[in-house]
Amino acid sequence: MIGTPYSRRNAIQGTYHIEYLMEDVRIMYKYDTKVAAGSIAIDAKEGDISSLPRWVAKILVEQGNIEIQDNDISAYVSRALNRERIAKPHDLSGLDPDFYIIANDYLEGLKERERENLVVSLNSFVASRLEKIVKLAAASPLSPELEGKVSAEEKELYLQIHRFSSEFKQQVLKKFG
Repeated sequence: MIGTPYSRRNAIQGTYHIEYLMEDVRIMYKYDTKVAAGSIAIDAKEGDISSLPRWVAKILVEQGNIEIQDNDISAYVSRALNRERIAKPHDLSGLDPDFYIIANDYLEGLKERERENLVVSLNSFVASRLEKIVKLAAASPLSPELEGKVSAEEKELYLQIHRFSSEFKQQVLKKFG
């Protein structure tokens, strides 16, 4: 159903996901590669390093032609987890709007054991942020400062919780609230 919070949330995630896939990523060719499809033409030798849109790189990774040289993602996710871990109980650490899209893409590329360890950390991270968002959203509308600290998904969650908690307060307190 168009316009529901669920479809709006999916559209927002979809937009950030497309932007993420369109970003250039640094890659290294494992083999001589010559490919042409539409407006994309690749003619590279083994060991060459270049940049490609992430969506093209993912296809070439699946075919075994390249390695993505994107080691910064591991550090990026780790920094976000650590910032949240040391943040005060009532304060959210800052996240980029597309954090969860990046984290999920990173998880897909990990070996099972590494993925399991990171999923445990991410579950704790999400639980901590969820608790803080619920408390903050029940107390006040989303401020511009706070909006700059939450992901796109968290912003939608915040707005929904704030709306529902405001409606609940009006309903239970009627004219006295």
